[in-house]
Amino acid sequence: MSKKILKDISRNGKERPWRERKLENLQYAEYLRILNFKKANRVKECGEVLRFVADDEGRLRLYQTWFCKSRLCPLCNWRRSMGQSNQLMQVLDEAHKQRKTGRFLFLTLTAENASGENLKQEVRKMGRAISKLFQYKKPAKNLLGYVRSTEITINKNGTYHQHMHVLLFVKPTYFKDSANYINQAEWSKLWQRAMKLDYQPIVNVEAVRSNKAKGKNSLIASAQETAKYQVKSKDILTNDQERDLQVVEDLEQGLAGSRQISYGGLFKEIRKQLQLEDVDAHLINVDDDKVKIDEMVREVVAKWDYQRKNYFV
Repeated sequence: MSKKILKDISRNGKERPWRERKLENLQYAEYLRILNFKKANRVKECGEVLRFVADDEGRLRLYQTWFCKSRLCPLCNWRRSMGQSNQLMQVLDEAHKQRKTGRFLFLTLTAENASGENLKQEVRKMGRAISKLFQYKKPAKNLLGYVRSTEITINKNGTYHQHMHVLLFVKPTYFKDSANYINQAEWSKLWQRAMKLDYQPIVNVEAVRSNKAKGKNSLIASAQETAKYQVKSKDILTNDQERDLQVVEDLEQGLAGSRQISYGGLFKEIRKQLQLEDVDAHLINVDDDKVKIDEMVREVVAKWDYQRKNYFV
């Protein structure tokens, strides 16, 4: 019997949370089973066996496993978020090289909370409205490119707060004068028009520093916010099973067929130039690990032990 617990340490010295994510995955799979979703067994088998290659210093690089790719799977979402963040930083770096004078903005677009029954139509409505928003004359005038993602948070009363995070890349003339600059109140009115709302929605916009510094208004922080989970695992998996089951059912239906993240304008062109494929196709290789396969000296296989609730090598 394997006795050694898997320890996969990233380049920044942190242990990767394989066990934590797998335990969450199993709870999610059990909810799917109770709800009679056909994919429950497929989700349960996600990441059961992890095959790594190790270098002579013991650093691991995942090279083979099987991921279920279910939208709410905590294991897949963790990998997906890393992959999206890595891809987005590549796109942003290239965009800045191509248009050195370009500036970044971080825009958050909201709407009134949705019920489980109308979540799907509200998410789709937002997707259509954002395309319309960037076709309006004033936003389009200075827009170079954008990336947007949809996030859902769950309210205590059982409703859902669907909102969008948008990272915009604009010409420097955006800040020139009132004929070009769009303040928060204007963004709100434009979003109201695009969404065809009978109320003025809450919108937040702020300029982003394009240097490498970290912090609330940095480009790195904005990219991470855009590329993060569509729904956080802790929002789905609580100690209230009845509530969790309703949330899982609502989200499985509400998010079906929607895109979590999408690119427009220059960002979309750069993504093609860099030949970046859909992240779901590459959940195994999601970070910017520069250790080459030919430097690896041995294989490490970790298997999930259902009794001991951990990965053992």
